[in-house]
Amino acid sequence: MIYIGCHLSVTNGYEAMGHQMVDFGGSTFAYFTRNPRGGKSKEVKTEDVNALNQLLSEKNFGTLVAHGSYTMNLCSANPETRANGLDMLKKDLEKMELLPGQNYNFHPGSHTGQGVDVGIEQIAESLNSVLTPDMKTTVLLETMAGKGSEVGKNFEELRAIIDKVELKDKLGVCFDTCHTWDAGYDIAGDLDGVIEQFDNIIGLDRLKAIHFNDSKNPCGAAKDRHEKLGEGFIGMEAMRRFALHPAFQDLPFILETPNDDEGYIKEIATVKSWFDNI
Repeated sequence: MIYIGCHLSVTNGYEAMGHQMVDFGGSTFAYFTRNPRGGKSKEVKTEDVNALNQLLSEKNFGTLVAHGSYTMNLCSANPETRANGLDMLKKDLEKMELLPGQNYNFHPGSHTGQGVDVGIEQIAESLNSVLTPDMKTTVLLETMAGKGSEVGKNFEELRAIIDKVELKDKLGVCFDTCHTWDAGYDIAGDLDGVIEQFDNIIGLDRLKAIHFNDSKNPCGAAKDRHEKLGEGFIGMEAMRRFALHPAFQDLPFILETPNDDEGYIKEIATVKSWFDNI
């Protein structure tokens, strides 16, 4: 089995997100730790987070996948942008400790002309400055589509970041199906081959979460445009094979498809039905 859910808004608080996902029929969810486009962070109330922790235990939820702001760029050529990104990362990880044992996922960043090697070095330096031996959060590097100067467009770049981080046990990877497909990995036609590459380069033990999205683009387009399940180039049968694959069992699957609430409820039910019929 897998755990399935979608992104939720933290506007009404942490416990409210848990109850909303129960109503959706899901068993995990993602949320942004701060405004995804602006960087502002919502105040966290300890009693609210504690209530969510209790609910997660009562309802047998899988691991959550918090998401850093899209404006956080740890490898920008602009020193001020890098510094702001590092400040966001530090403060986000401090808040994450109120939800012990969860995942914090972020886009590695865009090197903005400095080159991939410089970007990798700067991302690793930032992680080395904030990761601590006693932290309970696992930090996830997300697989990227390769648009612009994104770092993380292939498994080798993610591995290079991991290799430069001292506390490697605090790091994992979030596999985004749309991004990985758009980066040129044929998860529809050669899923086992892609999994083998991932395992050989990064290691399946570091795979901690899935962003489960179809794609508006053909394989290798490097454009990063998500689509509803079964309505894109990956296709429903390939998405089903992915969810049922032994390599991904017990992981949180987060839907980031272009949907409203009713659409997410429908997709969650669809994914759950795949496991009812095996």
